[in-house]
Amino acid sequence: MPAPNAQLDRSLGTAGVLFLTLSITTPASSLFVIMPGSLQIAGTGALLALALAGLVCLATALIYAELSSAFPVAGGEYVMVGQTLGPAAGFVMLGVNACNNLLFPPVAALGIASVASTVLPGLPAVPVAVAVLLASTLVGILDIRFNALLTGAFLAAEVAAVLAILVLGLATPVRDILPLLLHPVAPTGAALVPATAAHIGLATSVAIFALNGYGAAVYFGEEMHAAPQRIARAILLALVGALLLEAVPIVAALVAAPDLAGFLSAEDPFGAFVRVRGGPALNLWVAIGILVAIVNAVIACILANGRFFYATARDGSWGRPLDAWLAAIHPRFGSPARATLVSGAIGIAACFLPLRLLLLLSGTGLIAIYAGLALATIAGRRHGTTGHAPYRMPLHPLPAIATLLVLAGVTWLNALDPAEGRPALLATGAQMLLSALYYLLVLRRRGWRARLEQAP
Repeated sequence: MPAPNAQLDRSLGTAGVLFLTLSITTPASSLFVIMPGSLQIAGTGALLALALAGLVCLATALIYAELSSAFPVAGGEYVMVGQTLGPAAGFVMLGVNACNNLLFPPVAALGIASVASTVLPGLPAVPVAVAVLLASTLVGILDIRFNALLTGAFLAAEVAAVLAILVLGLATPVRDILPLLLHPVAPTGAALVPATAAHIGLATSVAIFALNGYGAAVYFGEEMHAAPQRIARAILLALVGALLLEAVPIVAALVAAPDLAGFLSAEDPFGAFVRVRGGPALNLWVAIGILVAIVNAVIACILANGRFFYATARDGSWGRPLDAWLAAIHPRFGSPARATLVSGAIGIAACFLPLRLLLLLSGTGLIAIYAGLALATIAGRRHGTTGHAPYRMPLHPLPAIATLLVLAGVTWLNALDPAEGRPALLATGAQMLLSALYYLLVLRRRGWRARLEQAP
């Protein structure tokens, strides 16, 4: 039986946390699934967009690094915000994060069938997603060191798929990269036209999403040796790794694609590139590598979700009987087994909802999370609540201010889109409002502030 008062085991080093974090960032599946949207929007300007996104994410990673160094707690963002901006803001962050954390695994799992169509066409999406989530949840209750090794092995397969594109590009270049950077072009039908600043701006939003995930290191902070001193390094290395594993293959494919216009406008440009340059056998192995990458991301996200919900229960967020049940630690595996099972069960149930609804409910939560952390960094420095952090970001408060300015621009772009952007903003606003009401009507009189300040 799980032990109700046990703590998570500190058994991970920097490498283990890095493997888990990169698995959540999942550079290979981001390259194959997300970055084609950036290429379709901005063409070769996607490289500039990725560079801009890298700068934005660097600013955010510095914020994560300082706050995680001060509060390397499994609750992650809501503890950082709660400690610096107060418990009401902390629980609003908790609510937004809960929606985003819970919905990513089913969204990723539902996409496996379409990605697997190269290998096994005709797979039913929902049964495949349910099977992947069930297996990932059962793996997630095992020892964290085992899971770090497993995700590290899967990550190696993911990196091999990315390296295949790099090798094919270096072996068969047909154009120089410098003109593509200096004079970016975007696809319009079968033609190429100069990429505009608007194209590159929209593609930057896509690229930011593709690089996201480096901050997930904090969820494993209570299982990391010397976490305050080491966790910042894991976060920054995860960002650098994701940026290199996405940018370098794009450069290789752009210089070697036989038909540049066709490559930029394709739904699956990197898959098509591997088929043309590497043949069907290599394409099969790369497709398997991408499937492994998605499954790896689902496993790592369920691990993070289990720790997140364990922390919320330990902080008394849901009521005494449920909190005590969810905060139990498995005596053999040292994992938050019940919280992991519950988060996995919610993900399985979400697989039966329409994918478009899941994407809408995910909303623009990343904007709210990043903005909350930027404000938390400024408040933490001003009030001294992060003064004990071993890692201090350089050039404070410029990274936080730059992050807030970029987020304001992204919010404005979303508000201009009545089909998807505006409803997503409304969904995130509803999450924030409901979370604030729950705190004001329920948690404030329970003394949630005191519980939050007792977080390890």
